[in-house]
Amino acid sequence: MNPQPTQTSPMISWLPRAVTYWWRGVDRTLLFVILALIGIGLVLSLAASPAAADRLGISDPFHFLYRQSLFAGISVAALLGISALGPKGARRLAVIGLVGALILLVATLFIGHEVKGATRWLRIGSFSLQPSEFLKPALIVTVAWLFAETKRGAPIPGQTIAFGLYLLAVAMLMLQPDFGQSVLLTLCFGGVFFVSGMPWQWIGGLAGLTVGGSTLAYFSLPHVADRVQRFINPENADTYQIDRATEAIARGGIAGVGPGEGEVKDLLPDAHTDFIFSVAAEEFGLLASLSIIGLFAIFVTRAWMQAMRLNDHFAQLAVAGLSLQFGLQALVNISVNLNLIPPKGMTLPFVSYGGSSMLALAFGAGLILAFTRRRPGTYMPRIDV
Repeated sequence: MNPQPTQTSPMISWLPRAVTYWWRGVDRTLLFVILALIGIGLVLSLAASPAAADRLGISDPFHFLYRQSLFAGISVAALLGISALGPKGARRLAVIGLVGALILLVATLFIGHEVKGATRWLRIGSFSLQPSEFLKPALIVTVAWLFAETKRGAPIPGQTIAFGLYLLAVAMLMLQPDFGQSVLLTLCFGGVFFVSGMPWQWIGGLAGLTVGGSTLAYFSLPHVADRVQRFINPENADTYQIDRATEAIARGGIAGVGPGEGEVKDLLPDAHTDFIFSVAAEEFGLLASLSIIGLFAIFVTRAWMQAMRLNDHFAQLAVAGLSLQFGLQALVNISVNLNLIPPKGMTLPFVSYGGSSMLALAFGAGLILAFTRRRPGTYMPRIDV
């Protein structure tokens, strides 16, 4: 008896074969969550753009919305392109990205654009590039490969190289200075290190290094000490931004005050970036806020579930580390808005305004989709008991 031919969905039957294979293999849950977050970011940019443009003296009230839309389009194209890569291609792209990010970080120290006492950006025409945003996903994938090679018994000092790259990256970030990104990178590196199954002694050493580095930063970097002191003793410090953000969240209630009716975007200079979550909570309410949090929870949970099913140890570590970066970055941003941790200028992934952030996040998300895309032999077989 001849086997029946495989039926092709009418929705994708007209697509080229390569696109059809990609569509069948890509994790559509992760893809739709990413697109939903980008869409939410565009809606919130529409709400916050006029106030931000007016505050900066820009005549076009939708200047930031147009720019964010442009970055979103480029990011989606990059995301889809990267997701079509194989594991080797994704790994090579990450290594190239790491080398490029480190070179740009060195350049930033000499020709960088200073904002609020920190030199973290390179000006390219009207665009400000922040190399540290691209450093995070590239380093995570590279050290995941090195740890996997060490576990496999490869004749290279993968563990030593990984720690060397991590220390170099943190040193470059602290020279800017950027303590928040250093902590986030350390947590992601430690997460990949832990999942890789390395000895507890090494993990304890990394934890000690983190505590020691944080203590040194507190006593040597005035802005770090100032933020911690303002958080601990708010009655003796200027907490205007946090106070306005928490008031906006409370004002939003269950359903919000309505699109465009919020006040916080007129009061805070960073309402369209660091405090975009407060804008969402005020104008669209608790339900919208929980929806945003839920999307990040779905993304991280789904990515980790896929990582556990992969049969490639390197891909497992890379997906675990990249999804941890997304989750921690979202957690930090939302926690700052809720006054749960000291202030830190960290964007809400795919939602906050920012070209570098959007492009770098698309880079990382594309790598996750590339590593989790179904191919013959990609996943471990299910064992039904």
